[in-house]
Amino acid sequence: MTQPSNIQFGYRRHPDQARADGDAAHHAVVIVGAGPVGLSLAIDLAQRGQAVVLLDDADRIGEGSRAICFSKRSLEFWDRLGVGQRMVDKGVVWSVGRIFHGASQLYQFNLLPEQGHKRPAFINLQQFHAEAYLVDRVQELAAIDLRWRNKVTSLEQRNDHALLTVETPDGPYRLRANYVVACDGARSSLRQMVGAEFAGKMFEDQFLIADVRMTAEFPTERWFWFDPPFHAGRSALLHKQPDDIWRIDLQLHPDADPAVEKRPENVRPRIARMLGHEKFEFEWISLYKFQCRRMQRFLHGRVMFAGDAAHQVSPFGARGANSGLEDAENLAWKLDRVLRKVSPEALLESYHTERSAAADENIRESTRSTDFMAPVSRQEARLRKAVLSLARETEFGKRMINGGRLSVPSIYDSPLSTADTEVWRGGPRPGASMPDAPVAGRGGETTFLTEAFIKAGTRFTLLEFCNGAAVERPDGVGVIRIGGNDGLGDSAGLVGARYDAEPGTAYLLRPDGYVAARFRHPTRTALDVALARATGHN
Repeated sequence: MTQPSNIQFGYRRHPDQARADGDAAHHAVVIVGAGPVGLSLAIDLAQRGQAVVLLDDADRIGEGSRAICFSKRSLEFWDRLGVGQRMVDKGVVWSVGRIFHGASQLYQFNLLPEQGHKRPAFINLQQFHAEAYLVDRVQELAAIDLRWRNKVTSLEQRNDHALLTVETPDGPYRLRANYVVACDGARSSLRQMVGAEFAGKMFEDQFLIADVRMTAEFPTERWFWFDPPFHAGRSALLHKQPDDIWRIDLQLHPDADPAVEKRPENVRPRIARMLGHEKFEFEWISLYKFQCRRMQRFLHGRVMFAGDAAHQVSPFGARGANSGLEDAENLAWKLDRVLRKVSPEALLESYHTERSAAADENIRESTRSTDFMAPVSRQEARLRKAVLSLARETEFGKRMINGGRLSVPSIYDSPLSTADTEVWRGGPRPGASMPDAPVAGRGGETTFLTEAFIKAGTRFTLLEFCNGAAVERPDGVGVIRIGGNDGLGDSAGLVGARYDAEPGTAYLLRPDGYVAARFRHPTRTALDVALARATGHN
């Protein structure tokens, strides 16, 4: 079977390239980089009615597995883009992880112990599969113009647009864009073009990645070892991927020679010691160091940065790709509103405010994980030794172990949120993402709240728990009604419980599924004020 990473896309000359010098074609949005973040952003914008030019300097999907862990939140976003089910069908579903010290298990955890969610806590899926499915979806949308082997070589910012020079096999041409979104990865050339630097921490420890093909009886779980008997003094990680592929991460000494360590004849004995046999074949071998850094600002005039182009973290905790996808879903609806001139351009500033704070949180958690897994000072090493010892005897010691705290949705302390003025015992607060729950359709069929949100149009939506007459909604706001003669049912009682709902409770949801405001008994005036704030008019 041909892997998606081996599929080559043909370069095609575009009519924009036939224009005379100085007569650059104009487009509303140009996205640079056709990885998971750029592809997802393009699809979201296109589904909102925006035409998008998507440029990539390669002519194929990225090689190697790279990112493999995609979170529940990412899957819910991909559901809105029409690709979520395909990702889950191919991916390996998991929620249980185990932590070992030496040969002994310290503890196990379940990332989604409760029932009543459409999507699992995580799937493992090679990034090239995810990219292939996203490219297939892009090709279904006429509003997206995906141009392979189009490399941006220069950028000039003007008052009302950005001017790009794009190199192709047929020579250079120029494009004008109202907005440019840089999704061109950790080595972003656009970041260099705007003169932005990264701030943060570089780590010296090296990690070996080996994707191996084998038949194994290991359960579908995340296994992490401190000081395993097969790799003394270091750490190791094991994940299952589709098609009998297993991801193995092995920590190496900081001074290890990358060229030597990557040789298959040197990697094979390490993996054989871990597995206890040599009945495996290599699919991909890579060596990496990592960094926890970000740009000071994600907005530079007409250019916005997302994903690894804006921030980078260690791979422990699956925070890289998932946080990039959160960037895309955060930016898409805001850019759409600004382009349609129903929100002021100042709304885009909230993208930087919300997502830079999320990057800080991811960097903080990722740095803590790395410091625990690869301590560089005597104090850090003593702390880890003490924690691992305590974890054998105590629950609080187990909670202190950090083998990579896994990605969770960000909670925004945002100027777009309306603060609570009433008493709440639970439920998602303003700035938090909407939790899923099962609901009964009008025909009695079981569905989910996230599906109802998609049917409502993924716009501003009022989640309303009925109490007699429906509240008057502002123009353009959708509705999901729970209860009443025409509402969805809460037969399992989980919607009400997860939203701390009483009769009359209502949540104003943003187009990205985050809570903008919540009310015990909303009025039209209160909704108007909250909507104005959430759309950048306050």
